[in-house]
Amino acid sequence: MKLKLLIPVLALCVPMKSLACAACYGQADGPMVDGMNWGIFTLLGVVVPVLGGFLTFFIYLIRRSEALAKTAAPQNNSTNV
Repeated sequence: MKLKLLIPVLALCVPMKSLACAACYGQADGPMVDGMNWGIFTLLGVVVPVLGGFLTFFIYLIRRSEALAKTAAPQNNSTNV
């Protein structure tokens, strides 16, 4: 029960300046904003190629399964006749 009361009290004791990032606090051209932007671009530079690799792999699997289905279809029809 005390923990439920302690968390809101601690949240109210935190200074408001520490909650704002550099862009929200008013320095939109400071080094913190530049670092944050480079961090975002770096993460995008990692995530986009990984997702592109997954997409390429699944496209490869789909094309390969279609090619196998096309080559297997005539063999199945000739054995049934």
